[in-house]
Amino acid sequence: MPNRKSSFKNRFSFYLLAIGSACGLGNLWRFPYIVGENGGGAFLLLYVFLALTIGLSLMISELMIGRYTGLSILAASRNVTAKYKKTIVGLSWFSLTITAMTLSYYSVISGWVLHYLTQFVTSLFYDEPVKYLSNTSVNVLLQSGWLQFLLASVHLLITSIIVLKGFGEGMEKKISSLLPLFGILVIILLIGSLSLDSTKDVLRFLFYPDFSKLNWSSLGHAIGHVLFTLSLGFGTIVTFGGYLDKDEHLPTIGLRVTLVDTAISIIAVLLVFPIAFSSSKQLATDPSLLFDVMPMFLSSIKGGVLFGLIFFLFLWLAALNASIGLFETITANITEKNQSMSRSVATSLSGILIMLMTVFPAFSGSIFKNVSIMGRSMIEFFDATLINVFLPIAALGIVMLFFLSINKQTRKKLFINDSMPTSIAMYSHWEFVLKWVVPVVVILALVTLMIGAFLRS
Repeated sequence: MPNRKSSFKNRFSFYLLAIGSACGLGNLWRFPYIVGENGGGAFLLLYVFLALTIGLSLMISELMIGRYTGLSILAASRNVTAKYKKTIVGLSWFSLTITAMTLSYYSVISGWVLHYLTQFVTSLFYDEPVKYLSNTSVNVLLQSGWLQFLLASVHLLITSIIVLKGFGEGMEKKISSLLPLFGILVIILLIGSLSLDSTKDVLRFLFYPDFSKLNWSSLGHAIGHVLFTLSLGFGTIVTFGGYLDKDEHLPTIGLRVTLVDTAISIIAVLLVFPIAFSSSKQLATDPSLLFDVMPMFLSSIKGGVLFGLIFFLFLWLAALNASIGLFETITANITEKNQSMSRSVATSLSGILIMLMTVFPAFSGSIFKNVSIMGRSMIEFFDATLINVFLPIAALGIVMLFFLSINKQTRKKLFINDSMPTSIAMYSHWEFVLKWVVPVVVILALVTLMIGAFLRS
């Protein structure tokens, strides 16, 4: 096994990093507008089911690849038999490319968080901070490509410095001290949100499933978000699996992370939707939903300026945490493929490349504002294509890598814990879902997405 610089001290460090990522933009920013776009309760039910079946099965398999090989996805793919090697290596490169592209557009959204953080800081120096914040609009940010590019570059620079210094060195301690505070803040804001008059309508929308509101794209959107928020398909969990201690029971770790992530998803929609509905009497379904409603809500409550500053600070730190995971995946793969390249060179080259890629999502509302692809703006198309199409394809590649690189006896040994009788009973079910259900559902999701896109056009 290669001598990898980074490691987790224990399973708690991994939980903090994985759950911190879930608390970030994946759920608080993206999930509410995806639920709104797909009709509410029926989609939420579909999402929860897929997270606990497809998502959990994939997470366990990625952790096992990392544990068994001790390698990142690109290096691990070179260990399969010659018959399939070319295909698996190609899919691994595809996965790594998606990771870089996702990080580029994710950095732009993280830049939005930085923008609102600076707005709340600046408002403290005004006599009427609430009035100042009421004039802040996400549309102004979207129309300023250079500002978005600058903010994304700052976010990437900080991310690259942390990765360059060595992933996990002291990070888990910092995250462990901040994550509970963020959780407390979200709960406080959630209570305030649920006290609004719109809560009754929102609860009906979310928890009374109307399956007629599902559309041809709903399955693809649900699968895509499950993969995105659990960091599956990127190779990130494979990298993390190689860092975990050998005594950790991987299915248990995967189950806990998936359960917490799913709970955070539900909390996110309960936080955002009552605020959005009370302000506009309708549920917005575009990527700016969180940034449209939260600043206005925070500036309207007592002590809201301070709450807003803390909220966007913690949200950015959670986004930074997720960005570190994606960046570390890229760096680990590059250094393992080319061992003569130093970590600093790999990090620097990756950072420059990803920064150049941010140009497209950053300028989507200015230079590229008239560019429409299948009825979507460039940043919306970027999000939909990467998450709903490319990421599921990459996940299928990782499933192939799993079955080609780990034999049945080893899979069983990695899954079963003799002190946990349930693991013996669950093994065959998990293997069946991973081998047959996951590919069928993912392929079906891709087909229905294509049908939905054709009908919209």
